[in-house]
Amino acid sequence: MKALFSTTRLMIAAVLLALPALASASTWNIDADHSNIQFKVRHLMVSNVKGVFGKVQGTVDIDDKNITKSRVAVTIDTESISTGVVKRDEHLKSADFFDVAKFPTMTFVSTKVAKNGKDKLKVTGDLTLHGITRVVQLDVEGPSADSKDPWGKTRRGVSASTKINRKDFGLAWNKALETGGVVVGDEITINLEVEMVKDQAK
Repeated sequence: MKALFSTTRLMIAAVLLALPALASASTWNIDADHSNIQFKVRHLMVSNVKGVFGKVQGTVDIDDKNITKSRVAVTIDTESISTGVVKRDEHLKSADFFDVAKFPTMTFVSTKVAKNGKDKLKVTGDLTLHGITRVVQLDVEGPSADSKDPWGKTRRGVSASTKINRKDFGLAWNKALETGGVVVGDEITINLEVEMVKDQAK
């Protein structure tokens, strides 16, 4: 009986010690209306064309006591792509590029979070695009400190950037130019400005 009491006491102590770590983690939902997923690519070897994805959803689990234990899961609606030119957007949605009828979303799920200086992180994860998954790394600034909005919600923000090669994801369409080079560059620069709202249920 004494041994059982001792074991029970140790178990309770272990649970109590774990509570602060659990309490330090919080879930944040991406606010699509105040977030921006932008990309740019070289066009005709002379300029950059920019575009955005208008629909994004996801969650970020932030552990402020150990930021490296944080996690990210994001889904982007590929049909929400917009470059400001209707015909170009239609081409990007076609089977030549994103093939949105077959692949309506792309996802990013983090696998590693590492510190990269003051208020900066390296977030590594699996990006699934056009049915192909590749490992990518995001350079992240933030997350910012908590901020209360006028409606009582708690918000935080992050900025992130990365570069990918579109051919790694099967987006290989191109045309050669008479003067040399191609119509569309291979390297895509992606910049993200993400605002998050704390999940009060967590």
